[in-house]
Amino acid sequence: MGLKNTLHNLKEKYKGKKMAPAFNAIHTFLYLPNETTHSGSHVRAADDLKRTMNTVIMALIPVLIFGMFNAGYQHYSAINGFPADFSLLNDFITWDNFLVGLTTVLPLVIVSYVIGLAVEFVFAVIKGHEVEEGYLVTGMLVPLIVPIDTPLWMLAIAVIFGVVIGKEVFGGTGMNILNPALTIRAFLFFAYPTWMSGDKVWVHEAVERAGTADAISGETILGQLAQNTDASYSISDMFFGFIPGSVGETSTFLILLGGLFLIFTKIASWRIMLSAVIGALTMGLIFNGVVSADWISEGSKFYGLMSFEFWQHLLVGGLAFGIVYMATDPVTGSQTNKGKWYYGFFIGFISVLIRVFNPAYPEGVFLAILLMNVFAPTIDHYVVQSNVKKRLKRSNKATA
Repeated sequence: MGLKNTLHNLKEKYKGKKMAPAFNAIHTFLYLPNETTHSGSHVRAADDLKRTMNTVIMALIPVLIFGMFNAGYQHYSAINGFPADFSLLNDFITWDNFLVGLTTVLPLVIVSYVIGLAVEFVFAVIKGHEVEEGYLVTGMLVPLIVPIDTPLWMLAIAVIFGVVIGKEVFGGTGMNILNPALTIRAFLFFAYPTWMSGDKVWVHEAVERAGTADAISGETILGQLAQNTDASYSISDMFFGFIPGSVGETSTFLILLGGLFLIFTKIASWRIMLSAVIGALTMGLIFNGVVSADWISEGSKFYGLMSFEFWQHLLVGGLAFGIVYMATDPVTGSQTNKGKWYYGFFIGFISVLIRVFNPAYPEGVFLAILLMNVFAPTIDHYVVQSNVKKRLKRSNKATA
């Protein structure tokens, strides 16, 4: 109660002054509002923006913890070789694996939150508005979609760019047209491409050991396929996530559970998720058909990813993670129910298209989502106009 009263007194003391948003934000984050309504008609619900964001974070926690264990598992397996008889308890869920993940992933999370929230506070003080809770989810997403050894200074610069350009210039949370986390990822990829792709960035210390006798190579499955090399991991490894990749994108199993949790809590749209899956499968089937029809030679640079089983595209790379946690962003996604079907379908469709036709960087989900973020208002516009025309047509018939 002492801290709560202190924050409340500071709120009252600085009310109407420059620093008021900072104290309001701390008070709102830690405690329920002091004010309650007493009259009039109101919608009674337990959810607000803060609780919505916290629900998404809860859906991300299992992925984060798994990513920490997987960071250590990939690191030690690349040095000592993968265990012949894999045991989840003896080979994966170990203190050594978790310690590697803790010392590599936790700093990414801290830098993401500290820098991002600092920018939010600065803009709130300068512009005199409340600090919005939108970055709570973005701050957790960013460490999960970058390689394990991303330099902290590089991440800090990208976060500043993403928050300022991706959100604040549009007016803040609820006004942005691009997903801030993906804006940060896009900045990193185009500004520092050697740190975002290749076979030396997905396993801890691979870059430091490159060229030495005990060099580590952590080529992802997509990277192997882009080089026309057969994937060296089993379907179960792909599904459960015992493969190299960005921190949080490897475990399709946990991402699926997180998606079901978000659908159950009505935070994310099942229409976007389902249509994105359909879009990805459709594009994958088209490419499989091209290969089976012998329209492309086996030695072609596109052959490996084209011949990849269409449904397995959902098990590797960031496709599943992007569909569940970022395509469903309620701010940057389509708002109409029919529009969500188009929006999601094209995300999945374009993701696989970019993945296959970009062998230098065989991943395209973040580009596909950003592209559809731009087109989401247009999709909704035409959906609404279509409904208006149908209603006018019915009205004219009824009048006649």
